[in-house]
Amino acid sequence: MIPVRDDLRALEGYHSPQVDVRVRLNTNESPLAPPTAWRDALAAEMSRVEWHRYPDRQAIGLRQAIADFHGVSADMVFAANGSNEVLQTILLTYAGAGRSVATFEPTYQMHAQIARVVGSTVVAGERDADFSIDPAEMQRVVESARPHVTFLTSPNNPTGLVEPAERIEQLLQLSSGLVVADEAYAQFANWSALSMLDEQRPLVITRTFSKTWSMAGVRLGYVIGPTWFIGELDKVVLPYHLDTAKQIAGRLALRFVDEMDDRVRLIVAERERLSAALSEMPIDVTPSGANFVLFRPRVVSGRALWQGLLDRSVLVRDCSGWPRLADCLRVTIGTPDENEAFLTAVADVLAEQGDHHEP
Repeated sequence: MIPVRDDLRALEGYHSPQVDVRVRLNTNESPLAPPTAWRDALAAEMSRVEWHRYPDRQAIGLRQAIADFHGVSADMVFAANGSNEVLQTILLTYAGAGRSVATFEPTYQMHAQIARVVGSTVVAGERDADFSIDPAEMQRVVESARPHVTFLTSPNNPTGLVEPAERIEQLLQLSSGLVVADEAYAQFANWSALSMLDEQRPLVITRTFSKTWSMAGVRLGYVIGPTWFIGELDKVVLPYHLDTAKQIAGRLALRFVDEMDDRVRLIVAERERLSAALSEMPIDVTPSGANFVLFRPRVVSGRALWQGLLDRSVLVRDCSGWPRLADCLRVTIGTPDENEAFLTAVADVLAEQGDHHEP
């Protein structure tokens, strides 16, 4: 057997358990399918594709549609196979061997994972007990490590917290490297850093079609940034990396903004209802600006609650084994019926476990 690189030997893959359950709320997908009109338009256009030809190498139509949606120019947009390939391309371009990447933990695990895969040194800053970032800690990390790339996720995954604008502003003032605002869940939040983009600033913003656009199965993401930044990514990415089907699917999805806005409103309303209901139980709930909620039971272990939910055919994400997230679980916001099933199952498990703990 041929050994892998020395720096990858201890690395583990990113896993999210998939089991057959009635209510699956563990992967932050949209609970709603794409609009029927989008499916019909996609099928019609796909039937006319010249499949023997390579796709548009620059994905011009898709990039222009994304640019129009956000009110920027097409040369400020780069698209790839899910936001993870976007992140990988960014790190291949601006990080890599001999360079450092900063994160603030707990946060999206793939930032550090991809950074290590491309050979970077990962420097992890610490969040406070409430999962916010202390400005002094941010200053410590940036001034001591001088990272070439720093990730700031807003809303943060898995905590759901939305970073304030002043935190990103502070990071831009401190950092001499690239600042990546990962906004995979931004449509569910009350603000976005898009308004902070500037040709002279090393700030870029990543987005995905997997959540509000109900297209997790398509695997399509993008980044918006200064033109000089996009130009460098285009040099690094593999030729014809974005297939024809993805380009069509993404371009057509942007015709259905009203439907997207409707589902965002529904999910936000359900998020607030679910958070309020959990708060009435012996559970600590982290405020969320995303399509999920992080919570920690007070009377049972997180693992016991996770297993109890699974026994009732409800699957959530067990975060209890992650650093700084002891006993924490994360639930994706589902349909109203799915959310009700989840709340009922939580109450049942807590009541059952409470009985077991009676003297």
